[in-house]
Amino acid sequence: MPAKFEVYKDKKGEFRFRLKATNGETIATGEGYKAKTAVMKGIKSIQKSAPEAAVVDLTVEKAEEKKAAPKAAKAKTGAKPKAGAKPKAGAKPRGRPKSE
Repeated sequence: MPAKFEVYKDKKGEFRFRLKATNGETIATGEGYKAKTAVMKGIKSIQKSAPEAAVVDLTVEKAEEKKAAPKAAKAKTGAKPKAGAKPKAGAKPRGRPKSE
C-alpha cells in the first residue's frame, strides 16, 4: 500500500492531516484548519511541491555560521583609546603627559 494522507478533526474541531508511510507510521502532520477545503489545499500544495523540495539541514548551517561569524569585541570600562584615535570633545586627557 502506498503512503497516504489522512484527513481528520482534532479535539478543537479543526481539520488536520497526517501523512502515513507505507508501513502505517505517521511521518508528517499538518496544522489545524478551520475549513476542510483549506486542509485539502494544504495537502495538494505538499503533493505538488514535495518532489522538488530541497533538504536544508539547519543544524549544519547554524554550526558553520557560528564558526565563520567574528566574535564581537567586548567593551571595557576605562579602556585606553586606540593609537591615533582622536579624543572626544571635552574629554580630559588620561595618564601622564608626554614629555617632549
